[in-house]
Amino acid sequence: MRIGLVCPYDWEVPGGVREHISGLAEALIELGHEVSVIAPADDDAELPYYVVRGGRAVPVPYNGSVARLAFGFLSAGRVRRWLKDGDFDVLHVHEPAAPSLSLLACWAADGPIVATLHAAMPRSRALHAAQPILASALEKISGRIAVAEAARSTLVEHLGGDAVLIPNGLHVNRYQKAEPLPGFAGQASTAGFPGNGGTLGFLGRMDEPRKGLDILLAAFALMAPERPELRLLIAGRGDAGEVLDQVPAGLRDRVVLLGQVSDDDRVRMLHSVDVFCAPNTGGESFGYVLVEAMASGAPIVASDLEAFRQVLRGGEAGELFPTGDPAALARAAGRLLDDPARRASLSKAAALAVREFDWSVVARDVLRVYQAVAPATGRVAVSL
Repeated sequence: MRIGLVCPYDWEVPGGVREHISGLAEALIELGHEVSVIAPADDDAELPYYVVRGGRAVPVPYNGSVARLAFGFLSAGRVRRWLKDGDFDVLHVHEPAAPSLSLLACWAADGPIVATLHAAMPRSRALHAAQPILASALEKISGRIAVAEAARSTLVEHLGGDAVLIPNGLHVNRYQKAEPLPGFAGQASTAGFPGNGGTLGFLGRMDEPRKGLDILLAAFALMAPERPELRLLIAGRGDAGEVLDQVPAGLRDRVVLLGQVSDDDRVRMLHSVDVFCAPNTGGESFGYVLVEAMASGAPIVASDLEAFRQVLRGGEAGELFPTGDPAALARAAGRLLDDPARRASLSKAAALAVREFDWSVVARDVLRVYQAVAPATGRVAVSL
């Protein structure tokens, strides 16, 4: 099949949706399909051979965060040209309600269109008001996918209709082995750390409140005085100075800030921690970072969000703590640091659970949706 994938977010900014689209593209290519992706990107951005620039991204407040999106006449023209040149059997758009390339592609295209919903959003007056504008695009969609029940609920509540549940995917084998970063033993250590040390890890945007870094920093401040060798390893975009300002002065030398990391160092970072922490406070429909940590073998402590509970099988594949409670996070992380057998047990359970998210499984489920809609409507055409 000739497949067109549309990414609404800046390709240069790591995130669950972009990781999902790149993984899906590569999995489909490995299965012998022709794939092209269009995404917002600056003119000097280094892109994979299968990605086409859809215009420069600009920051826009969206779903409790600031997303980098592309919209306007230039982007609309690039989308139409990409659709015409691609002559796709099926068009697959992601987050079609976001004011970016996916919405533009729905407006511009006729034919087999599949949409994936990633976001879990509370009731929104803005989204409700925009429904008449969105309807002309969304009514063209032939097949709908939601990555989790929370995303499906958003679709039903805000946009109408229903969707098949297909989770985010991951190339599990790429995460299973990696050398820890210099100076970190990580999972190589099977010892307990009673009243001593170990390394906690966080991966995500440091400046996005719903990722919950402030919760983890508060938990670290509670734990560190009693654990003189405890360290906190943080990877992600954001202002390092603002992060360190939230840490007591005497503990700052034990907080290691990596900034935005490459894909390889992302995996190495996950192999460098003794306990991975996901203190997110809301707005998560799936939890891609949890699946990455599971595939890497890192024992997990995560907020008790419904989406996280589903991924971690109700706590079988990772510890859950009450959302937004630093003291509870500190207690849960401390218990794991002191119990190597429990960490090993969680890692083993996560390694089994994460198999259902491997692209070898997920891509074939997505293909079945393509095959269900493509024969009924013919090839994708550009609307006049």
